Amino acid sequence: MKIAFSPCPNDTFVFHAWAHGLIPGAPKLDVTYADIDITNTMAANSTGPEVLKISYAALPWVLSEYALLPCGGALGRGCGPLVLTNGGTASAKNPAALSGKRVAVPSERSTAYLLFRLWAAQNVPGGVGEIVIMPFHEIMPAVRDGLIDAGLVIHEARFTYPSYGLDMLVDLGSWWEADTGLPIPLGAIIARRSLDLEAISGWVHASVEYAWAHPEASQEYVMSHAQELSPEVAQAHIDLYVNKFTGNLGEDGYAAVTALLTRAAKEGLVPEFDLALLR
Repeated sequence: MKIAFSPCPNDTFVFHAWAHGLIPGAPKLDVTYADIDITNTMAANSTGPEVLKISYAALPWVLSEYALLPCGGALGRGCGPLVLTNGGTASAKNPAALSGKRVAVPSERSTAYLLFRLWAAQNVPGGVGEIVIMPFHEIMPAVRDGLIDAGLVIHEARFTYPSYGLDMLVDLGSWWEADTGLPIPLGAIIARRSLDLEAISGWVHASVEYAWAHPEASQEYVMSHAQELSPEVAQAHIDLYVNKFTGNLGEDGYAAVTALLTRAAKEGLVPEFDLALLR
């Protein structure tokens, strides 16, 4: 079975057991490790993998072919994207300073960018200037070096941005939680509707449970894909993004996804879609 997910610690931690043949009855995986912008694009391709990790923001484009699985993804509190500046080209305290500026984002269809657009509509008079799509690990160096005015960052950047001398303009997760009272939906696990979705969900859930029961088993695998992160940062990443919602979205999880995509559709940021397809 073909699957695509990021090389980030939370994904490799979650899928370690399945990828290494440790889940009884689960098919062997053919894994593609790819940045979220790539997996979002793969999901829109008729020849895409059977299972993928994508942004929740990309769901409206693919729900006719793929179903949202109730486990394995990234959704939580205190784990949202950040908008960073270098303190020179844009004020670290004033969102209005982003007006007309160049901002790097990790994907046009990422949850991070969707949240940024919803936030900017309320807080940046006249809107930002140019949006630059950039792999997330290149964004902080580009902000530091003045190649762009601000960067929208995800993943372990929450822990490492001070080492680049950058300032946080806004935590979009905190903004979303204050605005809605709901957790923030980041990454979704999806599978082709033509497959046995109950079985696939069971295998993903079993892989999550194995990861929690045997956290040391995945360490070598996680670090081999962790893009030069320290073990401490990799573990902090896992602790933040692999939580109860990874085991099961539950009613709060589905409410958060529904709220995000309903608001985005109302603003014309994603296509209209049938809410019933989320379950």
